[in-house]
Amino acid sequence: MNQITFDNLYKAVAGEAVALRSLTSMQPAGGMGEKIFPPTYAPVGGDTRHKYAVEERQIGEENKTSTTVLLDSVASQANRAELALLEGWERGELTFPVPYVDFSNDEGATDYDKLTVLEAPHRIADAIFRDSLLDGTLFRLSEIGQAITNATPRNATDLFRYSPTSLLFGQWDSTGPLGGLGSKFQRAYVSEIIGFDVQVGVKVGSRLDPLQIEKVAPDNRVYSSVDPNEVWTDNPERAKRNKKGELEFASRGGASGEPGQPSKINHGNIVPSIDKEAGGVTISHALQTTVISFAALRKLRCKGFSDSAQMSMRTAIAALGIASIAYQHQMDFDLRSRCLLLPTHSPKLEILRRDGSAAEEMYISKDSAARILEQAANTASSHGLGWEQGEIRLEPAPKLLTLIRSSRIESNTE
Repeated sequence: MNQITFDNLYKAVAGEAVALRSLTSMQPAGGMGEKIFPPTYAPVGGDTRHKYAVEERQIGEENKTSTTVLLDSVASQANRAELALLEGWERGELTFPVPYVDFSNDEGATDYDKLTVLEAPHRIADAIFRDSLLDGTLFRLSEIGQAITNATPRNATDLFRYSPTSLLFGQWDSTGPLGGLGSKFQRAYVSEIIGFDVQVGVKVGSRLDPLQIEKVAPDNRVYSSVDPNEVWTDNPERAKRNKKGELEFASRGGASGEPGQPSKINHGNIVPSIDKEAGGVTISHALQTTVISFAALRKLRCKGFSDSAQMSMRTAIAALGIASIAYQHQMDFDLRSRCLLLPTHSPKLEILRRDGSAAEEMYISKDSAARILEQAANTASSHGLGWEQGEIRLEPAPKLLTLIRSSRIESNTE
């Protein structure tokens, strides 16, 4: 198996292939049979119980089906891929433009020192960027902001120049001047992780109170209090300021003088219970499927540039996708609490050709992905489509900081 090169990638994007695929087989860290926990979703229709996304899927070419469970969704995988690229960028191993909002001087309004385009929910079109300042000008009104706002799939030059990852992972500028008619860029990178041959388990819970607090005498009530020395500490967050700015305390045991239950304030025993809807699952194996669509990339145009220049632009975007695959592998697959997956092999890629011939399998490493990205960026630059080399640093507008602080104060008074 050969290692993928820039030349391989360029030819594939130019038209030799429809897509690049990466299939990674995984097992739970504890081995086959270990229980893992998928994400939970609230079903539509009023049922408040949380359930897993379980469905039947066809596998192979023999019309066999398997009960599967979603372990990581397309949207979640895109976020993880972005964080993998951010890791390489922060280390200085990957070079590409990453606009960010600098919150380091916000006097504690947020927990972020900076928030990058790779972390914002709607990427460069996010309201966080819209309501920040670039060199003292609201971003949407700045030269770069207007260029990005005006970008379309048929003229994506400026979005490529300032935020190429938005072209890889997709973006809809629904909050721009055109609202819902704002430019839409489809995802070129699609990935998900699925578990196969699912058996849903049960979740058990109980608590044995070592103090054996079981009942409350009529004259010794569980109550609420405004006295900080008398408040029950079941939830310190329930100490909040009222509309006058005064600190008040409340407990879940009921109004002052009314009877309550010790369990309401986390004292006493908890009767053992079984939850049949959220007890984790066992699987035979998990599979991460990642596809980078060259067909989607070939829809992107840079108005006024040669075919070679546009092909180099698309190749650079594909190279970002390859780097995200390699770096995500290095960051491990710790999806959530009690859902750590281990790949059973190193990352490998398949070039999928439109004639239906057997996929060409290649391997990729973190270092080779970085080299391909560098070569792709240099090739695009030689055609006049270079990435922005300077730092794209924004500062939160005063109105955004005021909104953040106001929201936190209001949350503390509820």
